[in-house]
Amino acid sequence: MAATKPRASSFTRNISSVASPQTPGIKCGPNGTFFISSGISDLDKILGGGLPLGSLVMLMEDAEAPHHMLLLRNFMSQGLVQNQPLLYASPSKDPRGFLGTLPSPSSPKDEKLRKQDTEQEKALRIAWQYKKYFGENQQSFDSYKDNKQEFCNDFDLRKPLERQFFSGQRVDCVGLKDSPSLGTMRDSCTTFLAQFPRNEGRISSIGRIAVQSLCAPQCEYSNMEWGVLSFISSLKSMLRSANAVAIITFPPSLLSEPFCKRLQHMADILLSVKAIPDDDKELAKLLTGYQDMVGFLNIHKVVRINTQVPVILEATTYSIKLHKRRFLVLECLNQAPIDGSSGSSYGTSGSCSSKNVTLDF
Repeated sequence: MAATKPRASSFTRNISSVASPQTPGIKCGPNGTFFISSGISDLDKILGGGLPLGSLVMLMEDAEAPHHMLLLRNFMSQGLVQNQPLLYASPSKDPRGFLGTLPSPSSPKDEKLRKQDTEQEKALRIAWQYKKYFGENQQSFDSYKDNKQEFCNDFDLRKPLERQFFSGQRVDCVGLKDSPSLGTMRDSCTTFLAQFPRNEGRISSIGRIAVQSLCAPQCEYSNMEWGVLSFISSLKSMLRSANAVAIITFPPSLLSEPFCKRLQHMADILLSVKAIPDDDKELAKLLTGYQDMVGFLNIHKVVRINTQVPVILEATTYSIKLHKRRFLVLECLNQAPIDGSSGSSYGTSGSCSSKNVTLDF
């Protein structure tokens, strides 16, 4: 009598056959999720590993300064360095000319010096007796750093990306300024995403879509609210069945409040940037490292795929810093040390303190 073949559950999935740890530019996450890098290692950590494949990221611009372009440039450069096809759309006259402003990966020497400076700065900011509380997360951070060169690069904002990375056929540029509607953009996205179908086979290629200032006033379709919502809905549907990620920036200050709320709800990951004044003396007294800050990054929504566990972020507002005016860094806001000459401290006043008693923290 022939032996019966054991039945396999229909819910079993061999994750290793879908993506190998050696696949460049991709990282396996929990619950069968796969991440690509945003081009900013700090943002990858904040979002729980990176940008999940098939997700739509929307970034709200600030009317005072183009800080959203810092994030968009790193996202585009990261894909080009890893030989991932890119579709870039912009309301500017020459979208392809924008590629010349993308940052280049830093040299190993510069990266090593930046790491040393960052570690020294953190060591000074964190009291030694509290370091033991960071032991739980240290292992995951170390494993992240081991794959950093393969997953995420450090980019030097002063050094332009070499032309060889975007001179080939793997970069498509679409102009939005003269388009009466988003039909051309929708067709471009459909053709582009057809190259990256999601199936049970190995992930061999990953696509990136970057759309700058979708509802800019110079675009003829900027007042066609339902047309814009229809385009985003169709793009989001196509992303769900493709190995790709899209980032769209839009100016909320130029849109009606109901329309802006609808755009926010359609995003899988929702971010916003805010510029800060150069000479805000009151803010400089409150925050450490204010001289290196250029703005704030707010996390409004983080996508969770294949799970109902809520996202618990360490913080929702982060400072955007330019380390040595070259490297983009995101940090939690830290309160500046209290000056003893400015008034009484916690150790000398309050109902729980007593006279002649010094509390050592």
